[in-house]
Amino acid sequence: MQDPFNQENRPRKRSNILLRIDSWIDSTIWNAGFSVGETWEEITIFFRRFRTRGVWKAVFEVAGEAMNVGTAGFVLMLALALPAFEETAGNWRAQDDFAVTFLDRYGNEIGHRGIIHEDSAPIDQLPDHLVKAVLATEDRRFFEHFGIDLLGLARAMTENVRANSVVQGGSTITQQLAKNLFLSNERTIERKVKEAFLALWLEANVSKKEILRLYLDRAYMGGGTFGAAAAAQFYFGKDVTEVSLAEAAMLAGLFKAPARYAPHINLPAARARANEVLSNLVQSNFMTEGQVIGARRNPASVIDRGNHEAPDYFLDWAFDEVRRIAGPLPTHSLIVRTTIDVGMQEAADAAVESTLRELGEGYNVKQGALVLIENGGAVRAMVGGRDYGESQFNRAARALRQPGSSFKIYTYSLAMEAGMTPDTPITDAPISWGNWSPHNYGNSYAGRIDIKTALARSINTIPVRLAKDVLGGRAAIPKIIAQAKKFGVETPIRNDVTIPIGTSEVTVLDQATAFAVFPAGGMESRRHGIAQIMNYNGDVLYDFNRDAPPAKRVLSEQAEASMTQMLTRVPYVGTARRAAVEGVLTGGKTGTTQAYRDAWFCGFTGNFTAAVWFGNDDYTSSNRMTGGSLPAMTFKKLMDYAHQGVELKPIPGVENPLPDPNAAALLAAKAKENSANGSASAVRPRTLTQRTTQTLRDLAEKLRNAAPLAAPERIAAATVAVPNIMDQ
Repeated sequence: MQDPFNQENRPRKRSNILLRIDSWIDSTIWNAGFSVGETWEEITIFFRRFRTRGVWKAVFEVAGEAMNVGTAGFVLMLALALPAFEETAGNWRAQDDFAVTFLDRYGNEIGHRGIIHEDSAPIDQLPDHLVKAVLATEDRRFFEHFGIDLLGLARAMTENVRANSVVQGGSTITQQLAKNLFLSNERTIERKVKEAFLALWLEANVSKKEILRLYLDRAYMGGGTFGAAAAAQFYFGKDVTEVSLAEAAMLAGLFKAPARYAPHINLPAARARANEVLSNLVQSNFMTEGQVIGARRNPASVIDRGNHEAPDYFLDWAFDEVRRIAGPLPTHSLIVRTTIDVGMQEAADAAVESTLRELGEGYNVKQGALVLIENGGAVRAMVGGRDYGESQFNRAARALRQPGSSFKIYTYSLAMEAGMTPDTPITDAPISWGNWSPHNYGNSYAGRIDIKTALARSINTIPVRLAKDVLGGRAAIPKIIAQAKKFGVETPIRNDVTIPIGTSEVTVLDQATAFAVFPAGGMESRRHGIAQIMNYNGDVLYDFNRDAPPAKRVLSEQAEASMTQMLTRVPYVGTARRAAVEGVLTGGKTGTTQAYRDAWFCGFTGNFTAAVWFGNDDYTSSNRMTGGSLPAMTFKKLMDYAHQGVELKPIPGVENPLPDPNAAALLAAKAKENSANGSASAVRPRTLTQRTTQTLRDLAEKLRNAAPLAAPERIAAATVAVPNIMDQ
């Protein structure tokens, strides 16, 4: 029997060990917590010495909140800037590999792109007065700031508030170079944030002299020239190292608004601007009044270049096309014959500008874009905006905007391929697709109608019903996307059930390319801006007719005939009656987006296709502008000019000359008149030249800034004092 008092012989229980472990854990945690508490109390007692009271407490609270908000804002701006830094990962100087001289369709020189043929001189070899003139006008503290001039920005904001308008800009030369190298000219907050971060990146990676050299070589200087060296040759016929003070002042004045101050367009304005630059030199203490007085008395004169402006938006796009085509070629110093017709380009510019000048303010719209393609695919004109000198962003080739109902052609063409005809009946009634319920313009429904009427009246429910009930439901969306790609749309299209009514963004160039399929008889339009590429020995390195692949059929003859029969009704009995060209069979489709942000007309004749867009860069709504208003009117203005003295070609698939009896009568009367005159010309639109337009705009600006009229009582007194000549 075991002795109960003998502890040595008693077996140790496992529970005792566990109790000891538990006790050790509890005591350790308690001791640690106690130590932390003591430490925290000591820290609290220490920081009580710095506790503020009264006014200082409020100051520190505000400062703390400002730091929190500032940190959050910095993180947000950094997130916005990260995509911009991707541009710096590659060889951002690679665009200098090409030197291209562009010719129009007839072989006349129209501009340069890439590295300018006039070799730019190093900063140390430039005239001292040219560098000082640029710095005094564009960025006086260039060698002092770190890419962003906070003092200059504050000064500009103060002057703008004082003048109640934008009279000074706060961007540094580094910021402007960042925009020229990596970004577009879109006026958005996102772009400004990216510009600021890229300016800091440039300052950290490139020397000040190199930044200034790149800026002087890349800035647009008017007349189709980029860089001070090219501008010196173009305007003065001399090397940039030889320009006088007066000429340097004129060059420096071009950076702000090259289109407005280009001396070959408006010499008085250029000289007035040069005088401001001379004043800047004196005010910045770079020169004395005695040093600049000679340049004031003897302003610069320029070589007579006429008042022709280079088609810069087209040249920017054509340069990208050259780099794509000529990348594998052994030489990058090239002469390129383009497809542009200078006369058509001037008419297109005038059509867009005159429409905006006459009606833009009433419709609250400030920008327009246009692309004109001749049957066969040659781009004859491209309008990327109102003023290239003010904004080099190409709204025709780069701006992504919702096309609205002009996108419906892809859904309708698939329906025609599926065996439907223009006379096929269909129901216009409310429809829902998942959680989406599209509505017609005016929220009205027509009931039982045929497809040609639905297209002419631009009814929204019909293409949705076709996609949902005829083309396979959700499976129809990839088909519509594929159809748009076949027609020539290069912009990625969203895979969304709303695209049948045009909610996915495209470019004006995309829509012009696609609509050109119809006058091409259902074949690819083969849109192109480059006809030939040659080296300086005259060897043809690329020829479109020789090297481009042949056109493929993208629409069957039956479907093409059905589509053209329906689209040629739209300008006569549909939504685009203002687009009908007198004496010329016209087809097309309007487009108007939600909240009236974008308005389109994409149309064609047997000879030409054009896509026209109007809207605002900041996406603000217009004053109820539709595709049947400004875009259709502009299309008609251009087509009136384009069809003068040309042989009218038929539109494939359309047997009846015009779908409307009244239009047919107009065609017959016009044909009889043309026969009597021995030509088939249309009436030239009444538009103004670019020079006249710019003069009127400058005059309007001066009137807006003029001093107010005299008080009403003084006017009344003066009226009494002047005899009324009508009574005599």
